[in-house]
Amino acid sequence: MKGDNQLNWDKRHTPQLHPTVENLSQAIFTVNRHAKTAPNPKFLYKLKHDALYKLIKEGKANKVGLHYSGNPKNSQQQSDVLVKCGYYSFHLPPSKEDFSHLPHLGKLDSQVRNPKASLSLNTAKMLLIAYTGLKEHTSSPQQKKPRYEKPVFKKLGESYF
Repeated sequence: MKGDNQLNWDKRHTPQLHPTVENLSQAIFTVNRHAKTAPNPKFLYKLKHDALYKLIKEGKANKVGLHYSGNPKNSQQQSDVLVKCGYYSFHLPPSKEDFSHLPHLGKLDSQVRNPKASLSLNTAKMLLIAYTGLKEHTSSPQQKKPRYEKPVFKKLGESYF
């Protein structure tokens, strides 16, 4: 019984992370890493985008320059903005002003890596949601695809009606 109480106490009293630059950059790194394989990554990428822009606006992160994208979409060449935040660096889509104001750094150096982060996805999301004020829309169970039904074949000449 005592073990049960301890378990419930731990769930209700998870340590609250403070929105320091280090904690926020780790949270962005965690969210970004999970977004790459998430079934619906839109909210996670929006969280990353809004958190980074808020950090830039507050002067806690800065745009360093432009990198050629490793995965260009429909073109042969595409650039991304390199953003430094704490010990971490991230890429964001560029605005038109970024092309005229930021230096182009050329090809991304594949040897440069972000440090490991030890935050869970839920903790990272909670921290970034609290920081940005975004709300995750948990939609009701999505409409199910209609179940496959085998076709019914009528004999030649029979009516389908």
